[in-house]
Amino acid sequence: MSSAAHLAFERDIVEIEDQISRLREMAAKRGLDVADELRVLTAKLDVLRDETYRNLTPMEQVQVARHPRRPYTLDYIDGIFTDWFELRGDRCFRNDEAIVGGWARLDDKSVMVIGHQKGRDMKENLRRNFGMPHPEGYRKALRLMKMAAKFGRPVVTLIDTPGAYPGFGAEERGQAEAIATNLREMARLRIPTISVVIGEGGSGGALALGVTDRILLLEHAIYSVISPEGCAAILWRSADEREKAAQSLRLTSTDLLALGVADEVVAEPPGGAHADPDSTMAALGEALTRNLRELAAVDADRLVTERWAKYEALGTWTERDGE
Repeated sequence: MSSAAHLAFERDIVEIEDQISRLREMAAKRGLDVADELRVLTAKLDVLRDETYRNLTPMEQVQVARHPRRPYTLDYIDGIFTDWFELRGDRCFRNDEAIVGGWARLDDKSVMVIGHQKGRDMKENLRRNFGMPHPEGYRKALRLMKMAAKFGRPVVTLIDTPGAYPGFGAEERGQAEAIATNLREMARLRIPTISVVIGEGGSGGALALGVTDRILLLEHAIYSVISPEGCAAILWRSADEREKAAQSLRLTSTDLLALGVADEVVAEPPGGAHADPDSTMAALGEALTRNLRELAAVDADRLVTERWAKYEALGTWTERDGE
């Protein structure tokens, strides 16, 4: 892990990683046997990672979900699925690269995969708008979902966005309408649907890909109506209160599972998904295969009925006579 891409609470982890790296370089240059030293340092690193990541505060969980080295949608598509064929455009305005989608195979079965995509550097982030879709991105996603429904194929969505883009152009082209339409149409799809929050799931920009039969979260992903910074600015008029906001929002995978928002939490290796992407992808691939197999056994009418019941059961409300 480079020192430029670590979080504040990972400082001790990075120091040991740097020691291991220097030791290996020295051994390679001088032909020394450092196996025993490496074994001790590696064991120390494993213990430290496990302890650190088992005791994260909610705000630290937010930082992990946003980690710049965390795998993104295209990484999971490459690591879990085969025969990926990307489909572009909303057939109305343009192709929004903040959302990618297309056909792929999982367990030798054809599925439609759609997800938010961030960039690895400034150039790519500008092209993908930092993973914040315009309305044409959501219209592309809906076009692909309807295509999947036409051919009776499941849909898998991968959620990782700070939220929908709030710029003037996006609003002029119907951002709110595009998100609302996706919510309605996803609720009606007569095919199995699964969403996975792989990083940060922010507000309606995330929910527009999240009205599914099953909602899975990676262990260190977050899912919330607003960012902690945004919540703190509104409630306390200061972003300095983001720790308090993160605690109050109950946005971690543990909270979301307890609240009934998430159906399953997929464990990440010690150190998070970015520390061992292959293990994370193996675990997520197994979870997706298992859940899709279960949903495939449910007929279309029951899928829709149970999906509606799932979302109607979230939260509470009170009705009064004559109102």
